[in-house]
Amino acid sequence: MIEQFEQPLPHGITLSCRAAGARGRPVLMFLHGFPEAAFVWDGLLEHFARPEHGGYRCVAPNLRGYERSSRPADVKAYRAKELVEDIAALIAAEGPPLECLIAHDWGGAVAWNLANQRPQLAKRLAIINSPHPGTFWRDLQHDPRQQAASAYMNFLVRPDAEALLREDGYRRLWGFFTDWGGAPWLTEAVRQQYRAVWDAGLTGGLNYYRASPLRPPRAEDQAAAAVKLPREMLAVQLPTLVLWGMKDVALLPALLDGLDDHVPDLTVHKVADASHWIVHEQPALVARELASFLGAAPR
Repeated sequence: MIEQFEQPLPHGITLSCRAAGARGRPVLMFLHGFPEAAFVWDGLLEHFARPEHGGYRCVAPNLRGYERSSRPADVKAYRAKELVEDIAALIAAEGPPLECLIAHDWGGAVAWNLANQRPQLAKRLAIINSPHPGTFWRDLQHDPRQQAASAYMNFLVRPDAEALLREDGYRRLWGFFTDWGGAPWLTEAVRQQYRAVWDAGLTGGLNYYRASPLRPPRAEDQAAAAVKLPREMLAVQLPTLVLWGMKDVALLPALLDGLDDHVPDLTVHKVADASHWIVHEQPALVARELASFLGAAPR
């Protein structure tokens, strides 16, 4: 059974959340990406809340800007430090430290930063098809293949992106799924869940792209080429699992190269027949990999 609630945070943001499992149990927290929302984790929330799978308290917030969570108007409110503050405050409300922070896509960007800045808030980190900022920054600067694969980011920062994405019943947004893997999982019921999120507003999710300089450089916008990331901002000391669908056409496998230079306690599992949307495509595999990773943690 999925519980829905709204969690006010001390700094004035409220996050709408989905959860399963009793309060007071060890906590797993799940962070979604774009153009998704917290509902994508429902199956895993219910799975890991069951006693036979750990009996965890499982919480998935809608990140700021999504669904019924707060939607600040200022693009600067979607910078990494603000997003990290939201999740740190939510962890404090649930009772730190987390057993594991689990994240995909933009949720992973938040999770990587939180693991670097607030490592005391989680015992472990699990990342699903979300690039570490160090390798992403490197490849956006120097790898023409990743620059081309990430070119869509420069579309999403356009001031008219919301209007263009709404055209023809969200044709371009559906293409994010169907053009990058076929998406047999995209049933009408799942489509209805996505439509409800998108009907509630697209600007918050798009502001993540607008607020971040980590996108391909262009003649009129230096973007990633102008960024300097000190090494100390990239180190993650938490035990970390990276689960990667190798058919991801937006985030190329080369982003895994050199990752262990930033994350010394690292396990990488490559899934040859999965795309960026591995959580939808192979939920049982994701559950097994997470269970194996959590099984290695002290309880």
